[in-house]
Amino acid sequence: MANKVQIAYLIADFLFLLMGIFILSFSVIVNNIKDEVPTNGRQAARNLLYQGFPLTAGIVNAVFIFVTFFATLPGLATTSRLSLKIAGWMSVVCMIFTLILGLYLWILTLKTRVDFFPRFVAQPDYIKSLMQIEFECCGYFNASSPAFVTDSTCPSPAAAALMRGCAAPITGFANVFVDNIFTALFGVVGFDALFIMATACLLKDRKERARFQHIDEKNGL
Repeated sequence: MANKVQIAYLIADFLFLLMGIFILSFSVIVNNIKDEVPTNGRQAARNLLYQGFPLTAGIVNAVFIFVTFFATLPGLATTSRLSLKIAGWMSVVCMIFTLILGLYLWILTLKTRVDFFPRFVAQPDYIKSLMQIEFECCGYFNASSPAFVTDSTCPSPAAAALMRGCAAPITGFANVFVDNIFTALFGVVGFDALFIMATACLLKDRKERARFQHIDEKNGL
């Protein structure tokens, strides 16, 4: 019968698996929608942000989490400590991997204004117009850098000159959007750390039980 330590480990192991499912689902879904044709400016900006995300690395991370989870099963089915130790070290790798992904996205927010510029310039006029209308701006840095697209928000050069560039509002939107994602990844790191601590507790519990069993065997019990 499982004791309290093993039950706690089972819960932590299940949460660890859920984090892998979360990362894999997000990476696959985003990879499928990042190239879709946008219907509004926020969707257009979001898709351009997605194109800079390390989605392949996210999928690899999720797969390694699944491998680590399956590595815990022999240790749960038996009293072996070796498989739990291996799974524990693998979970450390998973935690570091996820932390690196979160830090990568955080670094992206520090240079969004500059990095987004070439993506904005490369877009066809109708997508630029979607973003100009959505964020009420003309051009990127200003109406002439690059040249604005004529639409309802920027109907003429004179009107466009009075409008702000899209860099500031898009950067503000991007930072809030990406902040939520890397914060979620740091939350996954927290669950990874919980799983590592649960592994250490279970290993210690099994070591003590093995020692007491050895003592009992010496006493003929």
